[in-house]
Amino acid sequence: MEEKKACRNGEIWSFETTANASPSTSNGVILGLDGGTTSTVCVCIPVSMESTSSVKVPILSSAVAGCTNRNSVGETAVREALEKVMAQALSEAGANRSVVKAVCLSLSGVNQPSDQQRVQGWFRDIFPSHVKLFVENDAVAALASGTMGKLHGCVLIVGTGSIAYGFTEDGREARAAGAGPVLGDWGSGYGIAAQALTAVIRAHDGRGPQTSLTKNILNMLGLSSPDELIGWTYADSSWARIAALVPVVVTSAKGGDEVANKILHNSVQELADSVKAVVQRLELCGKGGTCCWCSIGSLEPIRKRI
Repeated sequence: MEEKKACRNGEIWSFETTANASPSTSNGVILGLDGGTTSTVCVCIPVSMESTSSVKVPILSSAVAGCTNRNSVGETAVREALEKVMAQALSEAGANRSVVKAVCLSLSGVNQPSDQQRVQGWFRDIFPSHVKLFVENDAVAALASGTMGKLHGCVLIVGTGSIAYGFTEDGREARAAGAGPVLGDWGSGYGIAAQALTAVIRAHDGRGPQTSLTKNILNMLGLSSPDELIGWTYADSSWARIAALVPVVVTSAKGGDEVANKILHNSVQELADSVKAVVQRLELCGKGGTCCWCSIGSLEPIRKRI
C-alpha cells in the first residue's frame, strides 16, 4: 500500500503541484480510455460542450500507453500504465484530478462484474468519490463509436486479441471469443502468429509440411535456427510481442505459401463464426432470419482483405 501511495503522490502526479488551470478545463473534464492488449489511448474532453453528428467532440489532449489487459501483462503493469496515461493527458490539457468529473474506461480483459469492480477499486484510490466511473469491455466502446452511442448491433474487434460483442435494442447482450489465446481466440493476431510459430516447429521436426514461414520468421527475429524459437518465445510471454509476427504470415501467404494461407483462412472462419454466434444468439437478423454472417459461403473476399 505504501508503494502505491508513493507512486501516486510522486513522479506520476508531480505536475499537479505546479499546474496552472486552463480556462478550457475550468468547468470540468471527462477522461476516456480505450485500453487494448497492444496499446492504450486516453483523451481528455471538456464537460461543457455542444456536440452533434456534424460537429466533432473537442479533444483537449490525448496520451498513449502500452498494454492494459491485465490477463496479458499483470495487474501491477496495468495499473501503472493507466495512471501514467491519465496523468499525461491531464497535464497536457492544463488540468488536474480536481476538475475530473467522470472517467470512462473501455478495457480489454474486462469480462465479468468482478473485473469491473476491481478496476473501479483501483480508481477510487486515485479519484474522490464524486467522480463517476464507468468500466466496460473495449468492444462496448467500439460498438458505440460506430452507432453514435446507441448500443444495438454487433461489433467485431480483431487486434492482438479478438472478440465479437452484440446488443439488442432492449439491452440483451452476448459475446463470443475474447477469452484469450489459451481459450481459443484463434482469429486474433496472437492466434495467427502462434499458429505460424507452431507450423515452423512442426516443419522443423518433421511433423508438418515445409513452409516459407520458417525462413521469413527467422529473418525477422534475427535467429539462425527454429530451435532458437523456443528460447525467444518463452523469454517474454506478452501477447502483443507474439502478435507482432502477423505481417510475416500475411507476406508469406501473399507469396503463395500454403501453410500461411491455411492459417489465415482458418482464422477468418473463426472470426466469422464468432460474429455468427452473437448474431444468432441475439436474433439480430430476426427470428428464423438469415444474414450475410449466418449464411457464409466463400470466405475468399474476406481473407483477401487481411
